Amino acid sequence: MRPQQDAGKNFAEAVAIMARLRAPGGCPWDREQSFDSIRKYTLEETYEVFDAIERRNWADLKEELGDLLLQVLFYSEMASEAGDFTIAEVIEGLNQKLVRRHPHVFGDEAAAAAGNVAQGLTTDGIDSRQVLRNWEHIKQLEKNSQVKDEESKGRLDGVPRALPALLEATKLGSKAAKAGFDWPDVRGLFDKVQEEVVELETELAAPEVEADKVASELGDLLFTVVNLARHLHVDPEFALRETNAKFRRRFAAMEATSAKPLEELPAESLEKLWDAAKEQERSPK
Repeated sequence: MRPQQDAGKNFAEAVAIMARLRAPGGCPWDREQSFDSIRKYTLEETYEVFDAIERRNWADLKEELGDLLLQVLFYSEMASEAGDFTIAEVIEGLNQKLVRRHPHVFGDEAAAAAGNVAQGLTTDGIDSRQVLRNWEHIKQLEKNSQVKDEESKGRLDGVPRALPALLEATKLGSKAAKAGFDWPDVRGLFDKVQEEVVELETELAAPEVEADKVASELGDLLFTVVNLARHLHVDPEFALRETNAKFRRRFAAMEATSAKPLEELPAESLEKLWDAAKEQERSPK
């Protein structure tokens, strides 16, 4: 069997397995999931793909790509159950997009049949830069056809939702600032951070803590901190990644210097190990 036939057969089997998991009598956990509940797993799997690529670990990459594909199957099966779309329609849409945006490969006639309305594109003997220009031009025409009244779009509509949350928050703050809606200085943001902390504490102190309200207040706090980073000209994503790396180093130092497993130590001993790890990083090597 040819590789394409193998892929088709295996993909069809994966679709069938996903449907079985979600069907009555299938997996209880899978049947309980919703679009909202599995979003976090999609993000995790995406970053695990990035990690495997950065480590050049192709065996891990193969596995992580399978996990990422599972997310596509999961969303598509749930959408099919709701009558919105099927995995076949997802693939059909992708196929048409690929043909539509590659007239230099499939020909102008095939690209037009797939929905390409661009006129006068250079497609013969072009290099990768011209390919990218054509791609962006075709893509923009597709977007224009989807927006009936371009002037009715708001200022923030230009910020894609399909961004990591930290980056989206940064871009939203920047766009709003250009309209004059911003804190005048960093001091105001420090005050706002304190205000959001108090609001979060208030929700946590309520007689009946509501998870949705707590999540909302925590989101407000994070959004404010991201805008503080913007005012300080700090990229919050890289700042947090560096802090994550720092936490890894210090926690590893705690494990290395402790005579006992960390879970067997009282809080006071753990705090001393943490302080020692911090001091060790600060000390000249």
